[in-house]
Amino acid sequence: MSGDCCEHALLADDPRLKLVERAMKRLQYQPDALIEVLHTAQEAFGYLSRELLSHVAAQLKLPESQVFGVATFYHFFTLRPKGEHSCIVCTGTACYVKGAGEILGRLEQAAGIKAGQTTADGRLSLGTARCLGNCSLAPMMMLDDTVHGPESPDGAVDKLNRLLEVPHEQG
Repeated sequence: MSGDCCEHALLADDPRLKLVERAMKRLQYQPDALIEVLHTAQEAFGYLSRELLSHVAAQLKLPESQVFGVATFYHFFTLRPKGEHSCIVCTGTACYVKGAGEILGRLEQAAGIKAGQTTADGRLSLGTARCLGNCSLAPMMMLDDTVHGPESPDGAVDKLNRLLEVPHEQG
């Protein structure tokens, strides 16, 4: 129990927690407000840490397993910090049939990470989505908030490299 106390103490000093607390108070600490509270928490912190999930569970008087279950069930929640940039490859049927698997493989190779991971330098998170909702552009991907498609493996890697280019300092 002392570990639980200390985990919450770590969060108590974080000013972003006030946003989450306000949301829970506004929603009257109702357990059925869990998803809305988790959205607020993720907006404030960028991701849902284990200690943040534990805190929300305690405040809403829910089992931690239930809160963790909800956070892992919905694709829009993330339990790890996201990269500065994101690359999402659509793996829906239309995209997959037209080569999304090869595109994903090439992007994983180029970035040095697997789908669902973030590069060690925190610059890129690579992921997949079951459907991005625009099958006419198959195969497609999103770089940050921009949709690209139809895409080829070489084109996808080129676009990713351009996104991640760091301007060279002139001296």
